[in-house]
Amino acid sequence: MNIEEFRTYCITKKGVTEEFPFDEHTLVFKVMGKMFALMALERKPPQANLKCDPEKALTLREEYDGVIIPGYHMSKKHWNTLYLEQLAPAFIKEQIDHSYDLVVNGLTKKLKEELRNLTL
Repeated sequence: MNIEEFRTYCITKKGVTEEFPFDEHTLVFKVMGKMFALMALERKPPQANLKCDPEKALTLREEYDGVIIPGYHMSKKHWNTLYLEQLAPAFIKEQIDHSYDLVVNGLTKKLKEELRNLTL
């Protein structure tokens, strides 16, 4: 999966915005204002950071040694960095969905209701 495919999949999800809050090279995806994915546009090979359940994060790092690593410049407990070109697109989409769902599940009742009422 390349960075454009990653971006396209992220922005199709309900309530997602994209922005550059850190610098002009780091694209951040948020759902209802909460970050669930980010990618450094200049990094070679392409990679992205995704939020992950801590136990699942450890399992993925073991299973995909060197391809999924602790989140670069992020909480190592809650974030993974994925090397996009070395993983199947369907698997990456599953990880994006997992990250998105983790963030949505952690939203306040008010924000969850706002998200439910949004149209795509």
